[in-house]
Amino acid sequence: MIFTAGILASDNPLSHVVQHPLFTIHIGSREVVFSNHMFMVLMAAASMLIIFPLVARQRSRVPSGLRNFFESICVFIREEVARPVLGETTDKFMPYLWNTFFFILFCNLLGMIPTDAIMQIVSGGHLKHLGGTATANIWVTGTLATFALFMIHLSGIRQQGAWNYIKNFIPHVPWPLIPVMYVLETIGAFVKPFALAIRLFANMLAGHTVLGALMGLAIAARSYPIAGVTVLGCATICLLELFVAFLQAYIFTYLTTMFIGAAVHPEH
Repeated sequence: MIFTAGILASDNPLSHVVQHPLFTIHIGSREVVFSNHMFMVLMAAASMLIIFPLVARQRSRVPSGLRNFFESICVFIREEVARPVLGETTDKFMPYLWNTFFFILFCNLLGMIPTDAIMQIVSGGHLKHLGGTATANIWVTGTLATFALFMIHLSGIRQQGAWNYIKNFIPHVPWPLIPVMYVLETIGAFVKPFALAIRLFANMLAGHTVLGALMGLAIAARSYPIAGVTVLGCATICLLELFVAFLQAYIFTYLTTMFIGAAVHPEH
């Protein structure tokens, strides 16, 4: 419903989906364009830096409130997602996996807040396009996937040693197939993180695009009954988007864990 209100307050129902440049930073002879999605990435990081230290300050033996919420998620990811795959090496990877999950989750949830509409109202229309879903940008999800790529293979090399990792990089096959398998596995090593990036990007982009298209239809119809039904439908879809925000963070983290487990424990 919050996202629906943001769409109604905008001049273009799809303005919440696309990337908008905010200002340009000059670094020597280069120009770096700072966009609304970059702003939302910083907002997600800042939110994590503020919320988690506050939650960690609670010293009670029985967690409650936000601490109980975040601790339940952390325990679930460690015990139900990571430990069955990573075994005794689980704790080594938990800081990365926890940060990955919560960063994606915060980006997804912040994208549902109509920051753009709020800032336009507060500033009288001078500040625009400060909101958006950072994970609906392929560059953001691609960067997350690149981090996953390095984490997967560097972890495998560190755990097994470079030579053993190269030997175990492919399954045991007859020797004539070894060159072909190395080519296929090398391609697969890049395809897996690429699939992570595309999956997260496509799901977040599609959900907001559908909402924008439906609200655009309601506005174009200029009929109160149609607009009312459409807004109620969009409110329902927003609840689905809230579920998808958690689901996509979980899927990205889960698949990354599986890939790391395959690199660290090739015998499994």
